[in-house]
Amino acid sequence: MSTFEIGEADFLLDGRPHRILAGALHYFRVHPEHWADRIRKARLMGLNTIETYVAWNAHEPVRGEWDATGANDLGRFLDLVAEEGMHAIVRPGPYICAEWHNGGLPTWLTALPGIGLRRSESTYLAEVSRYLERVYEIVAPRQIDRGGNVILVQIENEYGAYGDDTAYLEHLVRLTRSAGITVPLTTVDQPQPQMLRDGSVTGAHLSGSFGSRAAERLATLREHQPTGPLVCSEFWDGWFDSWTGPHHTTSAADAAAELDALLAAGASVNVYMFHGGTNFGLTNGANHKGRYVPILTSYDYDAPLDEAGRPTEKYRAFREVIARYAPVPDEQPPAPQPAPALEVPLAAVDTDPFGRAESLPAQDAPATFDELEHLGGLLRYDVELPGPHEAARVLAFDDVRDAAWVEVDGRPVGRMLRALQERSIALPPGRHLRIVVEEQGRVNYDERLGEPKGLIGTPLLDGHPLTGWTASPVDVAELARRGESLAAEAAPGRPVVGPAVLAGAFDLERPTDLFLDTDGWGRGVVTVNGFLLGRYWRNGPQRTLYVPGPVLRAGRNTIAVVELEAASRASARFVPQPLLGHLEE
Repeated sequence: MSTFEIGEADFLLDGRPHRILAGALHYFRVHPEHWADRIRKARLMGLNTIETYVAWNAHEPVRGEWDATGANDLGRFLDLVAEEGMHAIVRPGPYICAEWHNGGLPTWLTALPGIGLRRSESTYLAEVSRYLERVYEIVAPRQIDRGGNVILVQIENEYGAYGDDTAYLEHLVRLTRSAGITVPLTTVDQPQPQMLRDGSVTGAHLSGSFGSRAAERLATLREHQPTGPLVCSEFWDGWFDSWTGPHHTTSAADAAAELDALLAAGASVNVYMFHGGTNFGLTNGANHKGRYVPILTSYDYDAPLDEAGRPTEKYRAFREVIARYAPVPDEQPPAPQPAPALEVPLAAVDTDPFGRAESLPAQDAPATFDELEHLGGLLRYDVELPGPHEAARVLAFDDVRDAAWVEVDGRPVGRMLRALQERSIALPPGRHLRIVVEEQGRVNYDERLGEPKGLIGTPLLDGHPLTGWTASPVDVAELARRGESLAAEAAPGRPVVGPAVLAGAFDLERPTDLFLDTDGWGRGVVTVNGFLLGRYWRNGPQRTLYVPGPVLRAGRNTIAVVELEAASRASARFVPQPLLGHLEE
């Protein structure tokens, strides 16, 4: 067994000064069959530690149904890190931000009546305590002083940017210690005086999050943490992308120079991200700084390992910098190879995908996703329009969260997008109104955590309340999987107007990573062999969806596309390289 402590100026590993060279790798954004590969490549870059958040909503999407198996097997992930001879840092939140759905908080939690998020409120503290105790059951026996490899545990996450409830942070520290966590505790905040003051707590070592001006940021951090090691626990080496925006990249040379400055100053570092991975399924978050902007399926982050786990120019530049300060293995990862290119005909196997959804009892106002505890991505709303039925009218909502497709008497009318702040639409004459709403991603920070999704408030038709709404939950992943089951029966089709499910089948000699080109499709989701890859949208910038090799198989494979708008190309085209979109000029 070893010891890991905080000394007067350094971390101490078995009593000797030790520098942490860590990389962020979120197990919940990487297929579990790829964990070992990504961890090994971190070691080959010269890192000695892997850091991960823990996403509460991945482990407990439904209250009381805790899952730490398969893709959620945090214990196995930490064991694989140990097998590679590396240490681990665990950041369990409970809030993680991370551009992840709802900042990692389960929607059932944020929907609890009267709950006070991220503060000393009794309901929240009780649920958080149960969550952390489960996490620490996994982490505690894997600490370095018990023969494991976990050397640090973080308390909350950038709390100084949110609040100043010291009692809340103190509760988390007490809970963490009482659950058997004995390794040093840390907090992280951007190195601004107010944030560092509000986010600090007795018993936890302060660290900073930044990506530039290292000397200045470390000086500010030192003012608030006068002893112990200097730590940049989030060294931002890239950035995330959002729908309708550009694909963000940063200069490998500039990022390497900043890393060099950090290491020259003697600081420990955690590269955020070492490998970003993918927001598989419906797990992407969203930003809202005056306008709602959902985050992409890809979380490539312009990291040293790209979304598919392939070394980049930044990987090589960082490796050269690290080699000036620490031993780096001679072995290097192999150069990436192009993925197979093929095109698979698709046919429409379901042209009324929402027609079978079971309606719940009518009520005055449309029910939200949260009230229905619905996680499936889509809700269908129906209501009878009062007379006169021969007049055009205007329908208005308090808010539309996040995209709504409108039909009157089965005829498409138009679309409302929250991203464009659209809340009203003109209706033609008719009797029956149907609206399908897509939840495009939960805001992952600040006061909008946990905001309800769906049609918000009591709708107004020409200024008068429109009541009698039914809601029908639609599980978009199940729609796609049902479509896949029909793939072998389908003949190749033509371009289709959605909503529709397209499906097809293809053969591979062996499982391998693929890049699915979504050009020619409008908006929707894709499954391959039942695995939900995530969302696509013609607005970009992302043009390909990453298909991990482990979800594929030698021989026959199936694919299904739930197209919500229109597909001008009724085929699935796989291309040799990822296409993540245009860059900022």
